[in-house]
Amino acid sequence: MSTEIKRIGVLTSGGDCPGLNAAIRAITRRAVNGHGFEVIGIEDSVAGLANREFRTLTPSSIDQGGFDPLLVTGGTILGSINKPIDALAEVIEAGYQDMGLDAMIAIGGDGSLAILQGHAQHAGWNLVGVPKTIDNDVALTDRSIGFDTAVATATLACAHLRTTGVSHNRVMILETMGRGAGHLALHVGIAGGANAILIPELDWNLDDLLASLERTREERGELFALLVVAEGASAPDGGTVEVVDTKGRRRLAGIGHVVARAIESATGGELTARATVLGHIQRGGRPSPNDTILATQYGTVAVDLVAQGLFDQMVSLRGTSIDAVPLDEVVALGSALVHPDDPLVHAGRSMGVYTGG
Repeated sequence: MSTEIKRIGVLTSGGDCPGLNAAIRAITRRAVNGHGFEVIGIEDSVAGLANREFRTLTPSSIDQGGFDPLLVTGGTILGSINKPIDALAEVIEAGYQDMGLDAMIAIGGDGSLAILQGHAQHAGWNLVGVPKTIDNDVALTDRSIGFDTAVATATLACAHLRTTGVSHNRVMILETMGRGAGHLALHVGIAGGANAILIPELDWNLDDLLASLERTREERGELFALLVVAEGASAPDGGTVEVVDTKGRRRLAGIGHVVARAIESATGGELTARATVLGHIQRGGRPSPNDTILATQYGTVAVDLVAQGLFDQMVSLRGTSIDAVPLDEVVALGSALVHPDDPLVHAGRSMGVYTGG
């Protein structure tokens, strides 16, 4: 056991996803049982640091009489935020010292980890990162916590849309999350048997999409088709589709409905299209076994890195191995996007799936 590390903190930051609680569970159990560390859970990410809000975590306190709910519960018991807070950086950074932390494990996406690493470097925190996001766009890792569950959820939605689409000979469009990265839409489209997949990384045009739908109609002798569209995919005119909330903030949303209207307009109503925006359903619910296993492995390795004094690192899955990669390299690379030569893109095209590009 390390003689220097006595108390570690854990927080979840950014959008929630299935598997976060399993990671918290693994961190707590490994830290307490394996290394004798005290563990505190920081509430609501950096807001908890700013407001000094935390709770003590122990294996017995999270087990609940053998039911062990964190294994199968989505979301995060610690809460999370994915927007800036009204607090000075100095106030946030001082929370680490005021809580008596010797190290901190941050579970976050690429944006959250970049922000937290900035605080760590400025204030001298001992930080280890754990990647999570349903977008699967954290650099230098093959998988982030939450991605597998989101793919399964959205793929099931494809199956539901297919039955009603076939029944009414309609083009059914599923809009998934994925602002700048199309990993989720690409995997869901392939797993769900989509006829077309539109993602932010690959340009597309309406004429080519309609030609693809026509080939599908000729093959099947019917009008049904299934499209999967990432929320960050470009509109038919090449622009982006956004909405503005009551505070004037802009966010991507609505591309599925835009594509549906474009298809109906271009075909004079011969093709009937309906769009479904899956929204936050993708981020909720019980984690898949694969996400629970990955979160458990990540949490365990993260604590071991702390015990070894290996900081400014992020745990990473590469192939079948879980190791550590430098957090500064992860941050420098930014979001990991779908490459046009991605094998899954080629696999889809070989089966006649239109992906643009």
